[in-house]
Amino acid sequence: MVLSRRAWLEETQREQRDEFLTNLKPGERRRGVVSSVVNFGAFVDLGGMDGLVHVSELSWKHVDHPGTVVAVGDEIEVEVLEVDMDRERISLSLKATQQDPWQEFATNHQVGELVYGRVTKLVPFGSFIQVGDGIEGLVHISEMSAHHIDLPEQVVTPGEELWVKIIDLDLQRRRISLSIKQAAEGGIVAAEYQEHFGEHAYDDEGNYVGTSFDPDAPSEGQEAWEQYYAEQGLDSNGAALVPATPSASEADTDSEGIEIPEEDAAPEAVEETEA
Repeated sequence: MVLSRRAWLEETQREQRDEFLTNLKPGERRRGVVSSVVNFGAFVDLGGMDGLVHVSELSWKHVDHPGTVVAVGDEIEVEVLEVDMDRERISLSLKATQQDPWQEFATNHQVGELVYGRVTKLVPFGSFIQVGDGIEGLVHISEMSAHHIDLPEQVVTPGEELWVKIIDLDLQRRRISLSIKQAAEGGIVAAEYQEHFGEHAYDDEGNYVGTSFDPDAPSEGQEAWEQYYAEQGLDSNGAALVPATPSASEADTDSEGIEIPEEDAAPEAVEETEA
């Protein structure tokens, strides 16, 4: 009787798993709870069976360990990649539910535009530049300088930030070719940078023209500080003013009764003596 009940339970569970897997279709999205995190990915309870999100499917960016992306107990949305009926395995993806940064970059940029990036790695044939979140492009050594160079480190260093020009954009192969030497020649600046630096810094074609600057014209901030210092009796550097102490014979006053310092009265005294 015990064996019969156990066999019945196993058969019932197998039928439930088969039904669950049959109703699970690749491409559909399900919500689940992370049940465990391992070195090669994370298991997600879909409400009947667990599926695996491989580490390569956790994020569009490189992931050193799944624990940096998800934790046990997290409720997440995943997309079904594959259902293996024979082995009763479910392959899931978390990054498939997120915006593909390469697609987004390709949509918002075009060949010939200038973008701002950071040097991430040097290799014998050039340097890799991060130009977006999870997006890196290659500057071939031939596009690093107008003159011949032997090594990329002769031009750039890791961590350095600079302008580069997009000279090729291959979305299918997820490759971006960039140029430092062509960026030095100028060109159209990508829209997001025009918004950041202000449209007034660019002409109608998107070329950077800078901003007009009058070195003799104080800024609003400078004017505010000067006004504050004046109210506090301080000079333009914030130091306390030391008023002069003229003698009775040297001091004079204007029509409003304001005392004139000695240095202002001295020239008149000299003129009277010469007279």
